[in-house]
Amino acid sequence: MERKASTARSDLEQMLADETAEPKALPLSLLQDITGDFSDDQQIGSGGFAVVYKGIIGNRAVALKRLSNALMDETEFHREVQCLMRVKHKNVVRFLGYCADRQGSMEKFDKKLVMADVHERLLCFEYIPKGSLDKYIMDASREWRTCYKIIKGICEGLQYLHENHIVHLDLKPANILLDDSMTPKLTDFGLSRCFDENQSQDITKTIIGTMGYLAPELREGGVIARSADLYSLGVIIIEILTGQKGHQATDGGN
Repeated sequence: MERKASTARSDLEQMLADETAEPKALPLSLLQDITGDFSDDQQIGSGGFAVVYKGIIGNRAVALKRLSNALMDETEFHREVQCLMRVKHKNVVRFLGYCADRQGSMEKFDKKLVMADVHERLLCFEYIPKGSLDKYIMDASREWRTCYKIIKGICEGLQYLHENHIVHLDLKPANILLDDSMTPKLTDFGLSRCFDENQSQDITKTIIGTMGYLAPELREGGVIARSADLYSLGVIIIEILTGQKGHQATDGGN
């Protein structure tokens, strides 16, 4: 077990040093080790479906997205991993690996202790220190040159996804990270769809995405297409240029 953990640690260190290295499966024991067993002190973000931790490996850092066991959808996890395995671009956060683990755990149910299956699903990414774009939009000191660089980078990242038949479907400032040089990187592919080469759209009965950035055709007709991302992109560009969260008006369909 120790040898396996040591090998996995070495593999992850090599991946961080080699940007051409391919993502791979990572053991849960390693991810527990580099986060202090998912210590609260290492938590750097949280949402309705996941908690994000900072992991330390050598003199480098990684970001670990730990999906909620209660809310986790196996299909969504597989979809996100499949999409992430296909992408490699300077404006998309680098995917390093994943963990899919199942363990038995004694849990209290109806005043009794029962053995329950605990599913652990984690995604490992490069660590982006400056956080997300939504924290920068309201910054009064932002400069036009930086705004242009961010907009250009988002457009290039989105173009890359679309050329590779991937529709993001949850493009918003919170899902765009900024590195030390203010280069934007698209992240969070939990709702993304990977199309076949000749496929241009799909239909869903479930509203997916974030209100305010949700295209009318997706919100009202369930149409999944590249145009949905372009609508979200337009809202983001307006917010970057104005320095204001302007999407409230779009929630009412105006």
